Amino acid sequence: MTSVKQMLAIRSLDAGYGGSVVVQGVSLCVAPGSITVLIGPNGAGKSTLLKTVAGLLAPVSGTILLGDRPMDSWTAAEAARYRSAMFTERRSAEDMSCREVVEAGRTPYTGRLGILSEADHGRVREAMEMVGAWELAERSIHEISDGQKQRVLLARAIAQEPELLLLDEPTSYLDIHHKLAFLQILRRLATEKNIGILLSLHELEFAREIANEIVCVDKCGRIAASGAPEEIMKDEVLAPLYEVEEGSIVRLYETFVNSLRGDVS
Repeated sequence: MTSVKQMLAIRSLDAGYGGSVVVQGVSLCVAPGSITVLIGPNGAGKSTLLKTVAGLLAPVSGTILLGDRPMDSWTAAEAARYRSAMFTERRSAEDMSCREVVEAGRTPYTGRLGILSEADHGRVREAMEMVGAWELAERSIHEISDGQKQRVLLARAIAQEPELLLLDEPTSYLDIHHKLAFLQILRRLATEKNIGILLSLHELEFAREIANEIVCVDKCGRIAASGAPEEIMKDEVLAPLYEVEEGSIVRLYETFVNSLRGDVS
């Protein structure tokens, strides 16, 4: 029997800070061209998990495979060409233009001198145009809105040409129009470029629409359930996850969908 290739495989992972475990016993896989969405209450450890996969935190125990190799066997340069990450709270302290921020995504390919080739410049422009940020190219990253920064940071991650893309609450700061556009871009990256995507979302209605698989992380940092959206987006799964009254999430979802339809019409 032929095994299915995975962009990412996490096995029995414990992760946290300074040896203190935040998420525990996590096992999940991300396939090429698929989108896996992490949901769960604040403080459940979704960001901790993503930072560990991104190499920003060392695992406490367990195994992370990038492709078919343990993550700790990859060099920094190899890993930078394989995966890219976008974390909402990370902001550049330098006064850089938006184009320069996106150009930083080409660092794994430029060598020690950091000189971009014509092909590199083409990748930068392509990434910025894909997210609708090319018109911001020469503006300072500090002079644009938070929503515009989200698009520029996504362009940087795309310019890195990863096989695996990690995003932590990427729709934060975006209005409904730009949330929908942002998620459509992620779907294109998965379907057209065969990128495996792992991201966290608070908006359950968007998780339902975009995900191939939804992974529920409970308040103890454990996976409470995982599966296709139609298996997870049920009151009997979501109510205990968020510790709310059964029926309330369905009512909230219906209210949102009705309001969105009103906005569209």
